[in-house]
Amino acid sequence: MDIKLINIGFGNIVAAGRVVAIVSPESAPIKRIISDARERGQLVDATYGRRTRAVIITDSSHVILSAIQPETVANRFVVSKESLAE
Repeated sequence: MDIKLINIGFGNIVAAGRVVAIVSPESAPIKRIISDARERGQLVDATYGRRTRAVIITDSSHVILSAIQPETVANRFVVSKESLAE
């Protein structure tokens, strides 16, 4: 079993197999998800004090904040999946 890792910025890495969604933080429902995760102790802030640009939701209900664009994270995810096929 090979675990694929995705760089989410500033040297932070997430297991690709655990990612359920990569979303933008602007909408009210996503802000609510962030707030709820903070209250549950399942929020990981990987922004290093910068503006949150992507919210990554995992299958364990952890919510990860990243300072890079959701499209960039998704592209890294797709490239990782393509390297699996090779």
